[in-house]
Amino acid sequence: MVRIRVLVVDDHRIFAESLAAALAAEPDVDVSAAGSGPAALRCLERAVAEGRRFDVLLVDADLGAAGGVPAQREPGSGAPPGSDGIALVAGVRVSHPGVRTVVLAERDEPRRAALALQAGACGWVAKDSSLSRLLAVIRGVLREETHLPPALLTGVLRELTAARKHRTDSERLVESLTPREHEVLRCMVAGLGRKDVAARLFLSPHTVRTHMQNVLGKLGVHSTLAAVALARRAGVRPAELAGDVVERSGQLA
Repeated sequence: MVRIRVLVVDDHRIFAESLAAALAAEPDVDVSAAGSGPAALRCLERAVAEGRRFDVLLVDADLGAAGGVPAQREPGSGAPPGSDGIALVAGVRVSHPGVRTVVLAERDEPRRAALALQAGACGWVAKDSSLSRLLAVIRGVLREETHLPPALLTGVLRELTAARKHRTDSERLVESLTPREHEVLRCMVAGLGRKDVAARLFLSPHTVRTHMQNVLGKLGVHSTLAAVALARRAGVRPAELAGDVVERSGQLA
């Protein structure tokens, strides 16, 4: 019998323990639980180190939300990996791409469900769904299926279409940058400050400041955070922070 390894990630202890116990009663399911995003990432790393892996993560959409209010962070907006459910999904997609993630939600929210799918989730399931429904979703995502409640489909498609338009607009703005400005933007996406960018690109801090101002102007934003969010929507990859050899291009900054 092929066993399915599931990790429940929810900081509501009673719910997490109840769900884990219900799933563990299934003959082909092994279950572990984590109470936070960072704890979940540690569980995943430990499993890899021990030569095993998790198949599916069930992640609370409101993970870590203060006072029960969802932390509405868009993937790519600079939220630290694991700081909320959707951010955790995005982090797992990068660090453990073979793991399927399913978001468990208190309510159906088309915008957040669309964000979850963009972040890499394979499904969005109501927390009050039956165990049989949840098991069907778990087995379905392992067959490369995507699961959404029927009532959410229209709203999610509308959100994804709007997001695609925003991405296209963002790509067009990024394409207006010079090669040097684009490299500065990649450094900004990687979280480097002005002095670090200057050292990395062999430029003076004053020159980097000018490039950053030009980047903000061409992107039509007023802050580094906004520039980074737009860049991520456009698919701009961060500059590598280790093992990435910076070549002197011979071009004048």
